[in-house]
Amino acid sequence: MGSRPYLKKGGSLVRISQLSNDMDQETESLATYTVQVPITPDNQPMSAKDITLERSTSRRVEDQYASSSMFTGGFNQATRAQFKDKVIESESSHPQMAGTKGSACEMSGCDGKVMTDERGLEILPCECDFKICRNCYKDTLRNGEGVCPGCNEAYKEQAMEEAAAAVNRQSLPLPPGASKMERRLSMMKSGNLMRSQTNEFDHAQWLSETKGTYGYGNAMWPKDPVNGASSSSGSDWMGGDPNAFKEKPWRPLTRKLNIRAAILSPYRLIILARMVILVLFLHWRVVNPNDDAMWLWGMSVVCEIWFAFSWLLDQLPKLFPINRVADLDVLKEKFETPSPANPTGKSDLPGIDMFVSTADPEKEPPLVTANTILSILAVDYPVDKLACYVSDDGGSLLTFEAMAEAASFAELWVPFCRKHDIEPRNPESYFSLKRDPYRNKVRSDFVRDRRKVKREYEEFKVRINGLPDSIRRRADAYNVREEIKAMRLWREAANDEPMENLKISKATCMTDGTHWPGTWTTPAPEHSRGDHSSIIQVMLKPPSDEPLTGPESDSNGMNLTEVDIRLPMLVYVSREKRPGYDHNKKAGAMNALVRASAVMSNGPFILNLDCDHYIYNSEAIREGMCYMMDRDGDKISYVQFPQRFEGIDPSDRYANHNTVFFDVNMRALDGIQGPVYVGTGCLFRRTALYGFDPPRVQEEATGWFGSKKKNSSTVASVPDVEDQSLRNGGSIDEEELSSALIPKKFGNSTLFVDSIRVAEFQGRPLADHPSIKNGRQPGALTLPRDLLDAATIAEAISVISCWYEDKTEWGDRVGWIYGSVTEDVVTGYRMHNRGWRSVYCVTKRDAFRGTAPINLTDRLHQVLRWATGSVEIFFSRNNAILANSRLKFLQRIAYLNVGIYPFTSFFLIVYCFLPALSLFTGQFIVQSLQVTFLIYLLGITVTLILLAILEIKWSGIELEEWWRNEQFWLIGGTSAHFAAVLQGLLKVIAGIEISFTLTSKSSGDDENDEYADLYIIKWSSLMIPPLTIMMVNLIAIATAVSRTIYSDDRQWSSLLGGVFFSFWVLAHLYPFAKGLMGRRGRTPTIVFVWSALISITISLLWVAIDPPSGNNQIGGSFQFP
Repeated sequence: MGSRPYLKKGGSLVRISQLSNDMDQETESLATYTVQVPITPDNQPMSAKDITLERSTSRRVEDQYASSSMFTGGFNQATRAQFKDKVIESESSHPQMAGTKGSACEMSGCDGKVMTDERGLEILPCECDFKICRNCYKDTLRNGEGVCPGCNEAYKEQAMEEAAAAVNRQSLPLPPGASKMERRLSMMKSGNLMRSQTNEFDHAQWLSETKGTYGYGNAMWPKDPVNGASSSSGSDWMGGDPNAFKEKPWRPLTRKLNIRAAILSPYRLIILARMVILVLFLHWRVVNPNDDAMWLWGMSVVCEIWFAFSWLLDQLPKLFPINRVADLDVLKEKFETPSPANPTGKSDLPGIDMFVSTADPEKEPPLVTANTILSILAVDYPVDKLACYVSDDGGSLLTFEAMAEAASFAELWVPFCRKHDIEPRNPESYFSLKRDPYRNKVRSDFVRDRRKVKREYEEFKVRINGLPDSIRRRADAYNVREEIKAMRLWREAANDEPMENLKISKATCMTDGTHWPGTWTTPAPEHSRGDHSSIIQVMLKPPSDEPLTGPESDSNGMNLTEVDIRLPMLVYVSREKRPGYDHNKKAGAMNALVRASAVMSNGPFILNLDCDHYIYNSEAIREGMCYMMDRDGDKISYVQFPQRFEGIDPSDRYANHNTVFFDVNMRALDGIQGPVYVGTGCLFRRTALYGFDPPRVQEEATGWFGSKKKNSSTVASVPDVEDQSLRNGGSIDEEELSSALIPKKFGNSTLFVDSIRVAEFQGRPLADHPSIKNGRQPGALTLPRDLLDAATIAEAISVISCWYEDKTEWGDRVGWIYGSVTEDVVTGYRMHNRGWRSVYCVTKRDAFRGTAPINLTDRLHQVLRWATGSVEIFFSRNNAILANSRLKFLQRIAYLNVGIYPFTSFFLIVYCFLPALSLFTGQFIVQSLQVTFLIYLLGITVTLILLAILEIKWSGIELEEWWRNEQFWLIGGTSAHFAAVLQGLLKVIAGIEISFTLTSKSSGDDENDEYADLYIIKWSSLMIPPLTIMMVNLIAIATAVSRTIYSDDRQWSSLLGGVFFSFWVLAHLYPFAKGLMGRRGRTPTIVFVWSALISITISLLWVAIDPPSGNNQIGGSFQFP
């Protein structure tokens, strides 16, 4: 067999490899020659703009048509594409906004418009600039003539296709029938594309007229910055000796900061000491029973043993806390600075698909969701590498039009943020800041621009808040016309039936007068919340590959000549819902977004946010990407950011900030195998969501119940199509491929399956250090994006249909896991159980901020949901006891605690009643207050205080936050956790399903009070246990004091034990009692008077019914045993 040459080109380095295969020999020789090719007029790197221009007119037209059409479809339905001239009533001039912006078609009798590209330029297929719309252009090609109606010259469509094919031929050879995804993977693996002019020119003249020089052998190396770039811009990489690249030290993207030994060592010692004290104390309690009150002693000992066990589960995972820090300068140097592999310095960062989920516009206001989306569109990340997907699980037209309005306002907001470096990039939060907005702003036009944007934002809010009325009026006008039309037809048909039998559906209409394919305001068949078609609408078209600056002075009054006005792609998605299908709530919606985004943009990383969580730090995504792209970053499944909240009352009455969990527990887990997934603010590796194992994972899995052989399912284990076919001249073994990519696992979408290997390759770290395994070559992700077409979006419609997941592993082993109301914890657990790691990214400036319910009832229902999910986890196969050896021991303990902590509520409720029972009966949990008991009690209390102080030291939280957490632990444990255990047992034993509703984010009645919700009293059955505990302990204290006063032998020391523990319970329930009082000053004084009188009366009645020993009347002698 003869030799077969092929070329690999990357930047200014050209590697020419020669493969020679001899039929008589089994060896293969490989000779490689590396030459430094000068960047001269006859050899220029192919820019993204050049590649875009070489794309055929038909593909560019189809790209814009697909981006401006609404696609619908579903089960037993044909997929339809409806072209939208506009999606909102107001006009938008941004070239990426959905709809047509071009001139009128010049074909006679046609009222269509010319398609415009993502840069606002009209797509004209002929050099004569004859304006023709898409349909007319397709007709000319379909007729077989292909002649321009303007100049009667043939279109150069074929020539354009050949030019594009020539570009594609520069990538690695492909097997026959290769898909679009495989071609893209081949182009990425072949490195940057290089193009050379074939025309001859005079090198000597070029050298004499420029500063270019030839040196270091016979290759050119200029000593000055290329193209006149200054060294300050980072473009001086070619200056000096080329060996400087080899001598430059490798720098990591992240660093691990260990906690100081002066804090961590005593912390661990005190944990050990407290464990010893607890063991000794429990042993003493068991061997020293209270013979006079065995029932009281027995209950207390059982509760104390459980509390010790629960404390141990919570404390052991805190032994190895760490801090981490990311270096954004190194990230920019590696991925966005010109280098030999990336001469132009175009961003080599991987793409990110951002998910925003919403379900009910009445409980999740569209204005809140719109602000979240605006913060995403303005994030500091390469625009062409971002895509935002909004999941509207309710299929509401209100949400759809609110997103369209947000896309229109982003035309002004995003350039303003980039021009003046605005933080935060949520307009509602930014304009509500209490600090001086003009601080550190040096541009002279900032004041004018800010006033303009603020005025536009106020108008934007008016439009958003007026959408419900606008949609209703539009629907009423349409329905009236339809009723009149139906009545006229009924009269013309001369029906004998009464007119009352005439039924007309009350449709909901869009701005262009067409029916909304989702949920109607008045539900109808196939148009209700649980019965509607799939909908996909590209709100903002995919951006161009090159920066697009604005005019000097446009309609918005801002000078944008130095600002990139491009916007990330924004897509509205509403999955299909049909009666009889289990849609699996939020987890099902997220899985639908995973599949749709894989088909349309296929970003190797996914960031999911709740609709009320916005990006507070525009560089937070870059910090998260530092961990993914660092050494061994390919073993990280997700990067979890802490949740921070706004609108919380200053005292944080109900521990809404949850700082102990986010700043103590999560930091500690980061030192083991990683933090748990908490549902929002999480950056995922796409292939980890697909159920694959991490690379370089051991194949032997040993669990607590023996060892078993576990097949490794990694993307890397699947043979590479291109490399295999290149070397063997054939296709890979189908059995090997099906081991990881079978339709039974992912569904029957071949386009989705083909996207998996591309996403895995794009998510690899750079192979810029020998220690980095399974990396990718630099410059591989500088290629322009793939064009959208109708077939691609139609495939996306198919993968979000309600039937797609049937007989697949979606929700079982792939994607978000079903079967629990806390799908987030289960999904993270499955990844850790497969051997993945996770990272906790705490940024200096909060990464994300959201809202939390500050009302007591809403807060209890939120905790109820979390606790119920934990109970479900405990009774499922996701129990950490059943995990394999890939889950580390302390990580297993942490997940075991997640499933067990709600059961503490039984023992906590009993223990909270023990002080009252002790005071009522005159008995105590011990025979007498011995010195040994008091010493043990003192040791347990002191070690608890010391641990709290040291946790505060290494975590950075405040003492008040720690105390608030302790208070709400008892409030939630005696209310929501107890109800969660009962509901979980009902589901496991009786099969009764649990349903939850979204927490309303509406404000209180007083619009002038930011914390009006805090004082609203909403009665709930969850309040009964803590209220009962509080009242019983108050009555018990009054009763015991009364009995002691009336006793002849007043033993006050014996009274102190029960009163002390009662006050311990009441101190923890103080925020609960305060919440029941409502607003300070609004509770009538008579309420407190009545409460005091009732308590005193009940106390006196108890003493009268059960008088002191030896006396039948109130008074007499009374003594403790």
